[in-house]
Amino acid sequence: MTILGIDIGGSGVKGAPVDPADGELLAERFRVPTPQPADVDSVVEAVAEVAAQFDGFDSIGVTFPGVVVDGVTRSAHNVDKSWLDAPAARLFSERLGKPATVLNDADAAGVAEVAFGAGRDQSGLIMMLTFGTGIGSALFLDGVLLPNTELGHLEIDGADAELLASDRIRESEDLTWEQWAVRVERYLRHVEMLLSPRLFIVGGGVSKKSEKFFPLLDIRTPIVPATLLNNAGIIGAAMAARQAVFDGLAPLGGHRAL
Repeated sequence: MTILGIDIGGSGVKGAPVDPADGELLAERFRVPTPQPADVDSVVEAVAEVAAQFDGFDSIGVTFPGVVVDGVTRSAHNVDKSWLDAPAARLFSERLGKPATVLNDADAAGVAEVAFGAGRDQSGLIMMLTFGTGIGSALFLDGVLLPNTELGHLEIDGADAELLASDRIRESEDLTWEQWAVRVERYLRHVEMLLSPRLFIVGGGVSKKSEKFFPLLDIRTPIVPATLLNNAGIIGAAMAARQAVFDGLAPLGGHRAL
């Protein structure tokens, strides 16, 4: 079975066909800029543009930067407000003429990392955190996803955590790695206090620069960079679509990552 995975990000919409059994991309990724504003109609067309570059796929998995429940998008912090309560899975399926499964973007990246990357064969409570436009989170207990955790919106020192410690804030405020690491550490310590995870996996574009800030973090929990990098969302989306085909279930919550 070939499944098309598409990852909707803050700056780009990218996708590729995936063999979800081994997490391998079957063709080079294709990317278009994320529309601005990122309203429903514009993003659906951007996803269709990416999908049009490929053929031979049976179904499609799509990530979304917000809460997704039964294929409906329930939050829209980093996209246009028209996405609130939008029937995303139905819209993508109707536009592309294929079954579509939609899940949270951090959940998708975490699913891929737990199956094929830095979280593989790890037991206990594992947390994937993506530092980018915001802070995404994905929580796994013995390999099972607890969907839509949205722990990037925890309140830290009276502010939304992602307004304190996201990579976007690092860039917009021109913070040094040392200055930003203080904020990231404050956030991670708060998460440790609440959940006591066994492992942090850090994804997002900043994971490629982990050597610049990991040594500056003083936390108890082991922390590792994601290994699948920009392909994680695409692979995780495809895995979710594969499960939907076999189990008739979407989203992925309550089921193993593979």
